[in-house]
Amino acid sequence: MTKYEGYLVDLDGTTYRGKERIPEAEVFIRHLLDIGFPFKLVTNNATKTVEEIVHNLNSYYDIPIDSSHVYTSIIALGDYIELHHPGANVYVLGEAALKEQMLERNFTVDPNKPIDVVVQGLKRDVTYDQLTVAVQAILAGAEYVVTNTDRLIPTETGMNPSSGAITAFIQFATRKEPIIIGKPNNPIMEGALKQLGIDKSKVLMIGDNYDTDIMAGMNMDMDTLLVLTGVTVREDLEMIQKQPTYIIESLSEWKHA
Repeated sequence: MTKYEGYLVDLDGTTYRGKERIPEAEVFIRHLLDIGFPFKLVTNNATKTVEEIVHNLNSYYDIPIDSSHVYTSIIALGDYIELHHPGANVYVLGEAALKEQMLERNFTVDPNKPIDVVVQGLKRDVTYDQLTVAVQAILAGAEYVVTNTDRLIPTETGMNPSSGAITAFIQFATRKEPIIIGKPNNPIMEGALKQLGIDKSKVLMIGDNYDTDIMAGMNMDMDTLLVLTGVTVREDLEMIQKQPTYIIESLSEWKHA
């Protein structure tokens, strides 16, 4: 367990559950900070900016990280559009953080002009009219790019529908497959590893969701650690052939050197 030189660590369900704290995770991350061990908090969450995530972790969860420790699906999505659609006019079906990232990247965000790219994340107040704009733009030829297709998101009140539920609506209506940036797909992992600067063979992917976090690591041929504090429960693993490298109840069980 001492062979790793860096970690990629999920947030929702691994580091916290909505507003509910996970003390074992807080202790684990503070220990990494104390010893200067390299890690990135890698999240599919597209509802918060990096600055908001850092503020929340610092003030509410007692995790004193800075922005250099965080890599989100929003950042990875911006990187993708800059590469493939420079100067694009985008339609943002997501919350304020996603729109802010598009404006910071100098993309045009004007629904009254022809739409080049529809970008979609979780939008908790989504309306039928907004979905209609997205569907019509995709049918007219706009590329469809989503931050993530998470099915559920752990909260302090239980499991809520996540970004993937909106994606399913648009996919069914358009019969178009989106470009998916977040876990378990490679773009977000490649970006996080690039920032971490450590070969993937020496990095462990840590998360609570088999379908996103663990599959993301497996898709990159990385070792994986499933922590049973969020979406995936032990019973879910009984019918799964490809198991995580390690399975633990909480991060207090992971003995880091």
